[in-house]
Amino acid sequence: MTDLPAGYVVSVGEGDRIHFLDWVGPGEGDGVVLIHGLSQTGWIWAPVARRLAGHVPTIAMDLRGHGLSDAPTDDGAYDLDVLADDVEAVAEGSGLLDDPDGRLVLVGHGFGAIVAATAARRMGPRCRGLVLVDGGWERLETATGLDVEAFLREIPEPPEVMASLRAFVRDRRGFHPASWDDDQERAALATVVETHAGRLVPATRPHALEASVRAMFGYDPIATLAGPDATGRVVALLASDDREDSRARALAELSERRIVAGAAPIRSVPFEATGHNLMRYRPAEVTAEILTLIP
Repeated sequence: MTDLPAGYVVSVGEGDRIHFLDWVGPGEGDGVVLIHGLSQTGWIWAPVARRLAGHVPTIAMDLRGHGLSDAPTDDGAYDLDVLADDVEAVAEGSGLLDDPDGRLVLVGHGFGAIVAATAARRMGPRCRGLVLVDGGWERLETATGLDVEAFLREIPEPPEVMASLRAFVRDRRGFHPASWDDDQERAALATVVETHAGRLVPATRPHALEASVRAMFGYDPIATLAGPDATGRVVALLASDDREDSRARALAELSERRIVAGAAPIRSVPFEATGHNLMRYRPAEVTAEILTLIP
């Protein structure tokens, strides 16, 4: 695929740079900001971004500590409110908010859904809608059955997967060979760095990864999405897995809490027999759900 997006950076805070990919959709109208999950980059959104760009201005950012964004080491640098400010800075720096009446649709996957939800609350009426892609509606400790320390211990890849670039690519392709293409390889390679010895290490900086996980576990979906300032439309895309019933119940409870708070209920869209990376496995359907929030 040759129609690659342009990459840009915006400066935030004390000069930290946040990178984003711009798929250069139509030059006017509401735009979409795509936010990746833990240890990923904006490239994971490529199958969806290509489809969206035919309809709306579309960008995909690298969260701080991930991809080509800076990885500050200050205390609190990965608090959810700070990450949400980065989202708004990228939206402004990209030109998506140049129109005073312009509004955004924020879309996040996994950890990115938590960041997107936090940004949507902070942006208020400037966020037209929010799409939670397999995350963002439940507390992580309840959803995973792990505390933050146990979760951190489970993150490292098996040594054989990180033994070489060939082994890593073979592992990633094996998740779903039918969907493997140049976009998937590019997204996978953006998450690792090859050492001189030929082994791989994660591209996400260790301090940023740990701080991001701790922020995830501090997230309160009810306070964020069903508080007194809850606004906007919310769509939740639920990937099927062995925790589907409990996750669906958590989503239904959150939706009911929104109704009590005077906000619109969450529209839930289940995806049967698929995995967490819905952008890879079901890109056309994910794109269609995002476009339901675009007038």
